[in-house]
Amino acid sequence: MATTMYLNLPVKDLSASVAFFTQLGFRFNPLMTNEQGTCLIVSDTLFVMLLEESFFQSFTGKPLVNAHQANEFILCLSADSRAEVDRMVDAALAAGGQPVPQQP
Repeated sequence: MATTMYLNLPVKDLSASVAFFTQLGFRFNPLMTNEQGTCLIVSDTLFVMLLEESFFQSFTGKPLVNAHQANEFILCLSADSRAEVDRMVDAALAAGGQPVPQQP
C-alpha cells in the first residue's frame, strides 16, 4: 500500500491561492474544502492542504515564517518535458507568481 501524504501550507488568501493553482492546471477535492482550507490534488497519494493562516496556526504554537524574510521550504514539481516546464512557469507568472531573484 502506498503512503498518502498531506503537506499543510499556510496561505494569506485562500481564494487567490486556489485561483493561482487552478491556472497551473491543478484540481481540488471538494469534499476536503471549506472556508478555512482546501485540498489541492497533486497525485493519487500526494495532496497539499492550503490552509488560511489562522486555521494553520491552530495546529501549532509556533509563529509562521515571514516569506519576505525567510524560506520555509522549496517546492519542486516534475514535468514530462522542457515545454511543460515552460508552460507551467508561464502560467505561474501570468497568475501573479514572481520570479526568484538570481543570486550573484
